[in-house]
Amino acid sequence: MTSITDAPPAQRRAAYGLAIVLTAQLMLILDATVVNVALPLMRVDLGFSPANLSWVLNAYSLAFGGLLLFGGRLGDVIGRLRAFEIGVGLFTVASLLGGLAQDPAMLIASRALQGVGAAIAAPSVLALITASAPDESARNRGLALFSAVSSAGASIGLILGGALTGFASWRWALIINVPIGIMAVVLVRRFVPETTRERGHFDVLGAITATAGSVALVYGFINAADHSWTSPGTITAFVAAAALLGSFAGIERRARQPLLEPTMLRSRPRVAALATMTLVIGAQFALFFLLVQFMQRTLGFGAFESGVAFLPLSLAIFAVSRVTPRLVAQFGTWPLITAGAALALVSLVWLRELTDASTYWADLAGPLLINGIGVGLLFMPLTVVVLSGVEPRHAGTASGLLQTTQQIGGALGLAVIVTVYASNAVPGEFTPGLREAMDTGSILALVALVVAAVATVGGRRASSSPELVSAAAE
Repeated sequence: MTSITDAPPAQRRAAYGLAIVLTAQLMLILDATVVNVALPLMRVDLGFSPANLSWVLNAYSLAFGGLLLFGGRLGDVIGRLRAFEIGVGLFTVASLLGGLAQDPAMLIASRALQGVGAAIAAPSVLALITASAPDESARNRGLALFSAVSSAGASIGLILGGALTGFASWRWALIINVPIGIMAVVLVRRFVPETTRERGHFDVLGAITATAGSVALVYGFINAADHSWTSPGTITAFVAAAALLGSFAGIERRARQPLLEPTMLRSRPRVAALATMTLVIGAQFALFFLLVQFMQRTLGFGAFESGVAFLPLSLAIFAVSRVTPRLVAQFGTWPLITAGAALALVSLVWLRELTDASTYWADLAGPLLINGIGVGLLFMPLTVVVLSGVEPRHAGTASGLLQTTQQIGGALGLAVIVTVYASNAVPGEFTPGLREAMDTGSILALVALVVAAVATVGGRRASSSPELVSAAAE
């Protein structure tokens, strides 16, 4: 097997560039969950109230999800390499500020600033992976690795957060981003070429309405989990989101150079893929949130143990993602997406049986492994479907749209499932309500399975076009 150092210069440069970009992507993705296991210590050290503590997670999701479309368009206009550098630089500074925070307000503000940086950088990642690949085979391997990193990032965040919190301090869950971010900003331009900039009009009004509408939508889901679906804050957020996003749709139809090309949503396979991604990610975020607490409150695991307990899921995702490009080339995208959604559903149905008498090896390791296999099968094909047929000048916008659905899907799933759990919970106990919560997650996975199955039967396999997967098996 040829090592990187023995490869031709072009391949060596591309490999280093891919490693840098994917490392930054992993940093951005895992930060959504890396602080989960550290929340109890943050509460004690900084004096958080129980209600405000959730904003350590929500501030990041709100800024990240709300600004992704703007970040994608910004990369199209100023160049995706420059947008990547700006976003990672901002994220790195915010991580340092968060690690040094002395009160709740400073930590929440730094988490929101991290989300802004991530929203600017993340949409450019896929375009940079494509730009740095010397051929189609390398591009597809890059897409597979991107899918593995993105889908496993949340569980890796739990493992890393558990290790840093257990052996050092919760502050290192944030400060560890600083050397990684500096490395990425310093080195990326040496190995990754800049993309072609799109000249012309910037859709300022579209950017404002899309960003404000997305923020309102994400906030509505988050507020529903913290309060209720009928609270004034939740209703107001959803009404504002509907008005703003409706205005955005009208603006985009009339704009000379729209922020989101309307034709992107005229593709039925792309819409089906975005819907499937939203549902699956929603179930996954809620699964992480609930299982971390089950491990610590019911099984008695510490922060590090509960992080390591997700290894079956993480390792399965990485292992399956290695062979997914070949499977896509052989079977197409939608059959794999359908199989992955089916396995995710099986894992959630299994987890509904958790009780106070459950053990890790008998009741958790199996469904975590099955869930990892399912997510590993569907994530890369979904990414390919969404990007298939997109003009190069809109690649950043398409990536932003994909990742917006992930963030909104996570917020939606968490809000719905946690609300169901809370309505059935018993004070002082954890497992009451868990069955109903997992049943709700199963419903999300079942709807995702139905969408994927319909797309498969209908023969909508646009993502198996030669542009993206013809070299996947090489």
